[in-house]
Amino acid sequence: MSHDIKSAERPAPDHVLTAIADYSLSYDISSALAYETASYCLMDTLACGFQALKYPACTKLMGPVVPGATLTGGARVPGTSYELDPINAAFNIGAMIRWLDFNDTWLAAEWGHPSDNLGGILAVADYLSRGGKALKVRDVLTGMIKAHEIQGVLALENSFNRVGLDHVLLVRVASTAVVTAMLGGTREQIINAVSNAWIDGGALRTYRHAPNTGSRKSWAAGDATSRAVRHALFALKDEMGYPSALSAKTWGFQDVLFKGNALKLPQPFGSYVMENVLFKISYPAEFHAQTAVEAAMTLHPQINSKLDQIERVTIETQEPGVRIIDKTGPLANPADRDHCIQYMVAIPLLFGRLTAADYEDQVANDPRVDALRAMAISPVRRLVVPRLVATILMMPVLTAIADLLGILGGMGIAILEATADRVVGTMPVEGNTQPYGLLHGGASCVLAETLGSLGAALHAGPDRFTVGIEISATHHRAAAAGRVTGVATKLHGGRTVATYETVISDDRGRRVCTARLTCVISDRVPGGGRPMAAPDAVTSPAS
Repeated sequence: MSHDIKSAERPAPDHVLTAIADYSLSYDISSALAYETASYCLMDTLACGFQALKYPACTKLMGPVVPGATLTGGARVPGTSYELDPINAAFNIGAMIRWLDFNDTWLAAEWGHPSDNLGGILAVADYLSRGGKALKVRDVLTGMIKAHEIQGVLALENSFNRVGLDHVLLVRVASTAVVTAMLGGTREQIINAVSNAWIDGGALRTYRHAPNTGSRKSWAAGDATSRAVRHALFALKDEMGYPSALSAKTWGFQDVLFKGNALKLPQPFGSYVMENVLFKISYPAEFHAQTAVEAAMTLHPQINSKLDQIERVTIETQEPGVRIIDKTGPLANPADRDHCIQYMVAIPLLFGRLTAADYEDQVANDPRVDALRAMAISPVRRLVVPRLVATILMMPVLTAIADLLGILGGMGIAILEATADRVVGTMPVEGNTQPYGLLHGGASCVLAETLGSLGAALHAGPDRFTVGIEISATHHRAAAAGRVTGVATKLHGGRTVATYETVISDDRGRRVCTARLTCVISDRVPGGGRPMAAPDAVTSPAS
């Protein structure tokens, strides 16, 4: 492209535009895993939408904008009797999907919820099918996989939240590309539509942060996917596009809204995102608070009868968690509460649950909730997670975003306390037993190595790597039920070696196992390995 700002010569389309268009139009999805996950995602996403229909704050925004402006034979809104034009139907479906903050999640330099795109995809699919073009569920799943991929790959190394833009920008872009292709658009029409989606700019994140958190964050994605359908329908009327919408000097998206940085596509589009998307199975909570909620749930039985003895609640989270969900003072509405980590911890500590209804006034007005919130030391402390610990968090034992109120993962290991000198964690006996129903000795070793490795990583610091080189364990007695607690204590911490002793005890305080772990500390991963790529959301970002 010419750098002469006066030149009216039309440039070739930006690479990001053509890559999105080519993928949307021509790429053949062959991954069985992607289709299987997409089918689960479809059911999960619809269930989130159906649950939202119980809430008047959501349903009051649904239906035609102008009373009576329905479209017989138009796109149907699941769970309702509405038949609407596909633009308005996309808003309705998108809003109900996102309302409770319970649908899927993607975490990278930018975060978001790729199933938000189902608003436009499902509305257009139904509109086309009722108009005579018979689509199959597999066509919907293909659209979902492609929309997930466009949004997720763009999110990998492009942080829009860092410049104040909301992640729903990527919903608009992804939905536009996929929906235009579903409607039969040509390559040129898809490029035109997507260029207009970028030119729209981006919604500000104002509605997601104190002191302005509000319900728009629940319908912003519906707005974005609805806008996408409009761009797609305009493109099919041959409305023009803007080939350097991203790269144009002074006036393009990158210069105006992205601080002059070029957008990155770090990998080709395929089916990676759908194959690796995250689901909020447990709690309707902003994703950075998920492990804190899990830890609070674990602690509830232990402190339920001692609530009056609590002096303070300590929460440590990642930097984005501090930016997004660390709040003090009155919380004005459910949208405010489901983006407050202190509130999301207080509810399970008090009641042993966290449901969508717990964000409503009836629960929030319980004076004990704000009393517990006030006990959370403020501000929430930022958790600096070393690179090795970020790698541990990506492994099956501890797949989570790190909150040091607790980290709960695949083996049920919960981290209750973590410093370089002492790490405390628990693990359930159930699910970790050998054939006689007793705690498996290997599980004790996993707990000991997990705690010791975490302590060693904290001792080593964020720029160095730790790898276990020796572990030994003595099993003193059996455990058949309940939880065991491990306390790892640093015996030696040097520049190149750290040794931890872990004492594992049963619910009655009786010693079950004593283990000793030695880790080597290095400036690089030993043995010619390389560090696992940890998502920005874990190491230093991220609803």
